[in-house]
Amino acid sequence: MKKKWRDLKNQVLGKNYDLSAVFVENAKMKELNRRYRKKEIAANVLSFNLSEKEGEILINKKFEKEKARADYLFMHSVLHLKGFKHGKAMEREEKKLIKNFNINFKI
Repeated sequence: MKKKWRDLKNQVLGKNYDLSAVFVENAKMKELNRRYRKKEIAANVLSFNLSEKEGEILINKKFEKEKARADYLFMHSVLHLKGFKHGKAMEREEKKLIKNFNINFKI
């Protein structure tokens, strides 16, 4: 995991949280989104809490070369793993993290 992502994960989830992050092909993201979210489109990102101290983030491979977008999707997923739902509170946290971690992405 790259340093920025590790530091972000440590700030939000703590150093003892074991997190894996992988890029996944578009077709597989569609299959997983159908299975777990009952949606018929390829997800940009999926996050899974595996236990209280362990999780996994899957990012659509089409964003692998878009550094700012991949950073944003990782950050967004980390907040979901922390328990945030879409809404004002999550947006406030995203804005703080975008500034603190110099993520060049507009939400």
